[in-house]
Amino acid sequence: MKITFCGAAGTTTGSKHLIEINGSRILLDCGLFQGRRKESMERNSSFPFDPEKVDCVVLSHAHIDHTGNLPHLCRKGFNGNIYATPATRDLCSIMLPDAAHIHESDIAWLNRHRKREDLPLLTPNYTKMDAENCMRQFVTLSYNRPMRIADGVQITFIDAGHILGSAQVVLDLEDHATKKKCRILFSGDVGRPGNDLLEEAAPCADVDYVIMESTYGGRHHEMPAETSEHICHIIREVQQRRARLIIPAFAVERTQQLLFTLDKLRAENCFAPVPTFVDSPLAVRATEIFRLHIEDLKPEVRDAVFMRDDPFGFEGLRLVRSVDESKALNFLKGPSIIISASGMAESGRILHHLRNNVGNPDNILLFVGYCAENTLGWKLRSGQKRVNILGDEFEVRAEIETLDSFSGHADHNELLAYFDRIKGPKRRVFLVHGEPERSEVFSKALAERHPEGTVEVAQHMQTVEL
Repeated sequence: MKITFCGAAGTTTGSKHLIEINGSRILLDCGLFQGRRKESMERNSSFPFDPEKVDCVVLSHAHIDHTGNLPHLCRKGFNGNIYATPATRDLCSIMLPDAAHIHESDIAWLNRHRKREDLPLLTPNYTKMDAENCMRQFVTLSYNRPMRIADGVQITFIDAGHILGSAQVVLDLEDHATKKKCRILFSGDVGRPGNDLLEEAAPCADVDYVIMESTYGGRHHEMPAETSEHICHIIREVQQRRARLIIPAFAVERTQQLLFTLDKLRAENCFAPVPTFVDSPLAVRATEIFRLHIEDLKPEVRDAVFMRDDPFGFEGLRLVRSVDESKALNFLKGPSIIISASGMAESGRILHHLRNNVGNPDNILLFVGYCAENTLGWKLRSGQKRVNILGDEFEVRAEIETLDSFSGHADHNELLAYFDRIKGPKRRVFLVHGEPERSEVFSKALAERHPEGTVEVAQHMQTVEL
């Protein structure tokens, strides 16, 4: 049996790990690589394996960097099952067509420029129709329900606490050639303990090998109390300036967590009522899926959804659907909060809000999640004074604020605590989903904590025999 790290090794995007055993090929995640346009197009345009020879795909969760290349995989000939939790399947049903629409729009924009320069036109890797077609291959499996998916391979999903429906993947393997049995744990993305909406990542026993994320190696998030005070300060400042608070936020999980927090702080009279807009059709639909899958939420959140004080629909909140409604936000008078996707500010309506507001020193841009290197969000978070938005360069004069406590990823100490809850020999640990410096820092800390095993930072296209 062997594992090849085909993505999210040496970076945080494009998660893909290929397991080969007993003649079967099982792909853990099939994510989209996000970053510099040229590199992204090159990495996403082809696969380092034959899609037709992949037997099945197992998804950890619905984020596009873990699922976004599924339509392309299916278009290239993959016709096996795609295993996911029920909530992951439902989120993918809205997120994959949305990502396909963005991809087609990007290619159309590039082709207009290439045509003017008499360059060959580009073809989309996949279309919205491909995204909708691939949904027919999904097979759902709830937490803690083992299923045999290939010869000598059984999977079990356990809660990862990262987003709605997110899972750690437990693989119980038996190699017929060597008679060797082992258990692999693929962490997916590990959520933070104390999440307002979700339970924390479940522990796992008898683990021989671990494929583990390392996004926030060497970094620590703010404490919840500090976060609440910081948000209240920012909103009061925006109200005093009669300005806008623009929050780029992922449509899934981050937006819902923000709404929950704003509702709670509003109830505590932390700030005076302020018009709040969620300007993302995807976020609106994702919020409806949260209500549909209340079994994955904490009991107190389930109770709140059925009461009048629904945290996803508080007084003063407006869910923006149409383009005309979105454009009208440009003419708002007085203070307001606009939450819009995407969280890394790479696509979606947030680009128009940034374009219209980044030059005003009274406005505040608040980043509440991770931004991959070279994305627009990363450039703004990094303090760059001039940025390109939708083809034009803008001076950054708005105030930039960050709150990593809203991150869906466990920080350094939380990852260590998560690892401690994994029981078993843990003979080899492979760190993935992290920028090189983050993975290296976490690798050293983990090696000191776990001297009886081997801790390795996985390299792109590295193959290891187990």
